[in-house]
Amino acid sequence: MKKTATPATGSTTDRLLDATEKLLADKGIRGTTMIDVAQEAGVSRAWLYRNFPDKPTLVGAAIIRLIETSWAQTRAEMSTITGFEDQLVAGIQIGRRAYDNPGALLMRLRITEREEFTACTGAGIRGLVPDLAAFWYPFLEAAVAAGDIHPDTDLPEASEWIARVVITLGSVPGNHIDPDDPASLRRHLRRYVLPGLRVSPGL
Repeated sequence: MKKTATPATGSTTDRLLDATEKLLADKGIRGTTMIDVAQEAGVSRAWLYRNFPDKPTLVGAAIIRLIETSWAQTRAEMSTITGFEDQLVAGIQIGRRAYDNPGALLMRLRITEREEFTACTGAGIRGLVPDLAAFWYPFLEAAVAAGDIHPDTDLPEASEWIARVVITLGSVPGNHIDPDDPASLRRHLRRYVLPGLRVSPGL
């Protein structure tokens, strides 16, 4: 058994999530245990449970971090696109492309352990919305400056709404919108999402 130690506070979460991601790649969700993660990270089980109370929360956080990483990698690509509407379309499609890469760990887990993946993602989703909202904030800020959306838009609130829209369009199947079809996606954004950002937010 590996000797455990109390890690520096600032690196605890990253160490635990790094260990979880490695074990998920090697063993999958079902095969990964809390004991495995503690040993891999070199921490005590008590320390692990202090940071993550159960396996779904831990695995969910690791999955969400993988998703966030794929989103972070789109920043440079999206920054070359002019116009908020085009950025929205590109952002959703880039996110779907990264998420659906057949060789990616996310895709493998989603296919081979669908129920476990869904349960754990639900446990970790609370951390995704704020981070994705922060990702979109500068794009909305630029959209206000360019006159693409209303100047009185509450940017923090609108960024969170866009984050929720992006998550839904990127990952939840539906019957009337095909997020893989740019024309279908653009039509939906023009009908419902963009008008909501272009009118005065009122009270």
